[in-house]
Order: sequence, then structure tokens, then C-alpha cells
Amino acid sequence: MNYTELVVFIIYLVAMLCIGVFIFVRAKGKGGEKEYFLGGRQMGPWVSALSAGASDMSAWVLMGLPASIYAAGMGQTWIAVGLAIGYALSWIFIAPRLRQFSIAANDSITLPQYLTNRFLSQSKALQVICAVIFIFAYTIYASSSIKACGILFNTVLGINASVAMYVAAFIIIGYTFMGGFKAVCWTDFFQGLLMLGALLIAPIFALSLVNAGSGMAASSVSFPDNYWNFISSGRLDWNSWADILSGLGWGLGYFGMPHIIIRYMAIRSQKDVKKSAVIGISWNILILFFSVLAGCAGRMFLGEISDSSTVFIQMVRLIFPAVISGILLSAILAAAMSTADSQLLASASAFAADVYKPVLRKQASEKEMFWSGRIVVVVIALAAVAIASHPGSGTIMGLVGNAWGIFGAAFGPVILLSLFWRRFTFAGAVAGIVAGAVVDVIWLAAFSGTGLYEIIPGFAAGLLAAVLVTLGGKKPGADVETLFDKSVALTD
Repeated sequence: MNYTELVVFIIYLVAMLCIGVFIFVRAKGKGGEKEYFLGGRQMGPWVSALSAGASDMSAWVLMGLPASIYAAGMGQTWIAVGLAIGYALSWIFIAPRLRQFSIAANDSITLPQYLTNRFLSQSKALQVICAVIFIFAYTIYASSSIKACGILFNTVLGINASVAMYVAAFIIIGYTFMGGFKAVCWTDFFQGLLMLGALLIAPIFALSLVNAGSGMAASSVSFPDNYWNFISSGRLDWNSWADILSGLGWGLGYFGMPHIIIRYMAIRSQKDVKKSAVIGISWNILILFFSVLAGCAGRMFLGEISDSSTVFIQMVRLIFPAVISGILLSAILAAAMSTADSQLLASASAFAADVYKPVLRKQASEKEMFWSGRIVVVVIALAAVAIASHPGSGTIMGLVGNAWGIFGAAFGPVILLSLFWRRFTFAGAVAGIVAGAVVDVIWLAAFSGTGLYEIIPGFAAGLLAAVLVTLGGKKPGADVETLFDKSVALTD
């Protein structure tokens, strides 16, 4: 165990808890559910942009993607390309309309609320369906972040991975409990800066040492066939096309990722949306570029290692003294925590605001509703630890991919249609969400051997179902069309 790195980790974790305590004390007695779950729609452009990015780029950007590039080469870069394109399109097209539409739709504070209010529906079916998908998918998603914390503490400090997972879950639950959305956003802001700094520094230093012929670098390095080829198999066969399409398909997830697009709803003004978009897109491109570079640099600097998921960890620990390595490795904690906290809060809001109060306990007080959400946070966190600690849970990248696919397929088509199609109906939204989620899961279970990422057929099925059910039913009422026109007028 390196005690210097341990001290740095402890300082970092305490700092995150202190942010939660500070915001809790400052906001005590102020606001209500909109304040706790949406920050009162008062988030500035820098915090909104970096918290959206940090909640997106979980530990896979420091461990999963570099591991894929390290092991398989540049053919895996299509994931980064797809994510960069999807993220930019989401900020440009989704963010400005979703913020304004959610306000016009009865000041909705959650994604399920927005989708229900967008159609002026009294039915709670859509909110319940959304909440079920949220809780299921976010448990899987959060397990990837918890798993990364366990690997980090086990690799660096020799601490039992399961114990480390429970410690990380406790810290995340702590500041999510106290400060709500603002605590999550502000911790994510600082964590986003740390992630970017770590990914900028580590690969550049590694490549410099390789170029200088330093004795720290591996003496001999071998590369798999077609390592530097963006076409993974070296020729345009089905496997290559599947890799390219699957990589680009990751970008579809941004149109329906609740914990990311909820940030768009929280920005304080339409003017700030444009500033946030520039900051967020720039941060995203830099993060993805240097994540890919970290995988390549790790291959050249380390040579062959037994566990590719630790390439960033091993590279940092070999190059830097303990204090610096502790700070840089805290970026993995930052990446894991910044995503897990957002997922837990999104699940809590979906249950408390969309199921518990409107369906289960209509007379529930605000305090009771908050505590129902907090209980969900604890349950999901513990379930995520159980999944992450199971030997057969899979890789970090695999867990992220499974949850990402469900969200993108279920909500992506519906969000797009709700913002850009005046004719879209409530029934079409329900059909699109259900069809997208079901086809995504079926494809993963039965057709994953094709090599095609399940989000692509899932997204296509959700889009098709939403359009067909809408066209096959009655047109929306005049009041729904008026709401749409009003929202568009306020946005443009």
C-alpha cells in the first residue's frame, strides 16, 4: 500500500462530502422538489456543461476506452467518434428546445414528467414505465462506476475490492442525500476539471518518455495485427462494418440519456444554453481524444500487461511521484462518482416525483417524498455494489454499454419526436419507449453474436413504433398543438 496515495484519496473523498454538506447547509429550508431535483433551474453555463460531461464520462473513459484501444487498436476509435458526434448534436438540437419545452409543459422537473405534460395527459402510465426502466438500467450503469472504484483501490492500495466498493457507495450516497442536484452538479464540475487534467497530462508524459528512450518505458513492444488501422480487421468485411456502425451507434445514446439531458432543463437561461454547448462540446472532444491517446501511449510505454483495464493506473504510477499519481488517479474516482451520483439522483427523482407521490401516495408531504427518493438511492447503490462485486458481472465497458443501449433505444427516438414533431402523440411515446427497450434487450440476449451494438436495432424499433402508433391513432388535441407551437416560438 502506498500511504501517500491513500492520503490523497481520503482528502479527495472528504472534499466531495464537504461540498455536499456546504450546499445542504446553505439550501436548508429553501425551495422544494424543483430545488432538490433540478437546482431551481439556476445552473450557470460552466457548471451545467462540465457536470453534464462528467456525468456522461464515467470511469470507462479512463479505464474502459483506453483498455479497448490498448488491447485492440484504433479500430475501437469509432466509439469516440460516435460519442463526439452524438454529444455535439444533442447540445445543438436537444438542449435549447428541451429546456424551453419542459418549462412550458407545466414546469416539468423530471424527464417522465416532461413526456407526460408535453401531451397534457392525465395518465400516469408513461411515468411509471419510465421509472421502471430508470431503476433497472441505472442499477446496471451505477455498477460499472462502483466496479471501477473497487479495481482502483484494489490495484493501487491492495484494499479488498468489495470493501472499496461499499466505501465509494457510502460517499456517493452521502453527498447525494444532502445536497441533491446542486451538490451533484458542483461536485461533477470539479471532477470534470480533474478528469480533463489527468487525461491531458498522463499520455503526453508517457509519449515523451518513449520518444526520449527513457528506461522507464518498455524495452520492446509488440502490436496486434492491424493495430493502427481504423478498419479493425484490415478489410471491409462484416466484422469491420459492425465495429464502425456500433461505434457510431454509441452517439444515439445522447438523445435519450436522462442523467445528461436533465442538465439541459436546469440551465438558468436560453442564452446560457449556447455558452454551455460550446464549453460542453469542447470538453467532450478533448476528453475523448486524450482517452484514445492514453490507450495508444499505454501500449507503447508499458508493453504487455495482464489486465488492460489498469493501463491508465499503471502508466500514472510508473511515471509520477506518489503525490502526483494520487491526484491523477483521483480522476478515476471523479469519473466513477460523477456518473454514479447523477444516476442515483435521476432514479430517486423518477421514483419520488413520478411514482411515489402521484401514484402510490397522492397526499404525501414534500418531506415524505424526498425520503422515498433517498431510500431508492440506497437500494440502487447496494444493488449496484452486489452486481459489481459478482465475478461474472463483466467488464466496465460492457456494463456501461448495456445500460447506455437501453436508455438510448427507449428514450432517444421519443425525446427527438416530442421536440420536433407537432403531430406526435402520448400513445406513440409509450409505444416508442416500450418497443425500444424490449428490442434492445432481446437483441443483446439473442443476437449479440452478430457484433452489432444493440442500441442500433433498439433505436430503430423505438422510432418505428412511435411513428406508426402516432399515425395510426387520433391526432393530438388543439391544446397539445398549441403548447407545441408556444414552446417552439419561445425557443427559436
